[in-house]
Amino acid sequence: MLTRRACAGVRGILAPQPAIAFRSRAFGAAAVTQSPARAPAIADITPDSAASFNEKQKSFRDGLVAAQKRKEQEEKEARAREEENSKKKGGALSSLIYGTPEGRELDKDIERSFSQVLARGKYVHSIVFHTVKPDKVDEYTELVGNWYSKMVSIPENKVHLVGSWKTEVGDCNTFVHIWEYQRYEGYHESLHNIQSHPEFPAFDAKLKTLISSKHTSLMQEFSFWPTTPPRQLGGIFELRSYTLHPGNLLEWETHWRRGLKARREVMEGVGAWFVQIGDLNTVHHLWQFANLEERRIRREQSWSVEGWGETVHKTVPLIQTMKSRILMPCSWSTVA
Repeated sequence: MLTRRACAGVRGILAPQPAIAFRSRAFGAAAVTQSPARAPAIADITPDSAASFNEKQKSFRDGLVAAQKRKEQEEKEARAREEENSKKKGGALSSLIYGTPEGRELDKDIERSFSQVLARGKYVHSIVFHTVKPDKVDEYTELVGNWYSKMVSIPENKVHLVGSWKTEVGDCNTFVHIWEYQRYEGYHESLHNIQSHPEFPAFDAKLKTLISSKHTSLMQEFSFWPTTPPRQLGGIFELRSYTLHPGNLLEWETHWRRGLKARREVMEGVGAWFVQIGDLNTVHHLWQFANLEERRIRREQSWSVEGWGETVHKTVPLIQTMKSRILMPCSWSTVA
């Protein structure tokens, strides 16, 4: 699994270059082709879109691999420098003070293990569902697109917008937004700063006239599946939501840690999150495909990959309910 740091290394190459400076994760409000006032639609997808999608996907993945190799080389050089410095210090006293090479390597292994566990707590994500009145969709698109773009461009808000999508199959006229915060402290700080903005009352009042409901859950990403950096591959998205039987989250994570490796051979994942506050025992997986036909083909191909059948066999008994939505990215979404 490529690390988050490797992802960060290619964001400057792969992400569209906005006019404003973004922070560590490089999520923001990058403009793409369509006007913010126009809601996305599945009719925007053309039948011959697969070739373009596959080409962009390959470029994106090649960039991640290159970044991972650079990271590994940097770590190798750093270890070599550390070992050289240790040799210069030399002697039995050095081993007593600085530890043996084996001991230092064990310390690094322990540190890496803790880092992998703690990575799940580094970010808090919120998933927000807005059900928009049918005759207000374009008005909503313009209002929210402009406001979200403005909010992520203000560094003091310390918030990243992973993406915004409109549901085309499922709960139609429902918009899905995924935000990223620096732990819960960052969540509180971001909301406080945004709601203190002088234009927030007018935005909030207008939004309430355009939507019929709003639903929010707070989530964390699985450590084995970091949220993708910004990318523009095109195509459609599928949000698969699972309600698990209580007490089965750890087992789900164990099986999907293996299953994701098989799935990534034929499918493009965006991220996976488990809800901590809100719809408890709920897991969301987000995937990206060139079109619906490619989705069918890729899902069928998964069964020929070793390990996928076992993942399904082990995880199906853990599920109470499941739901699938086909989404189209909004014009301001950095993952599209």
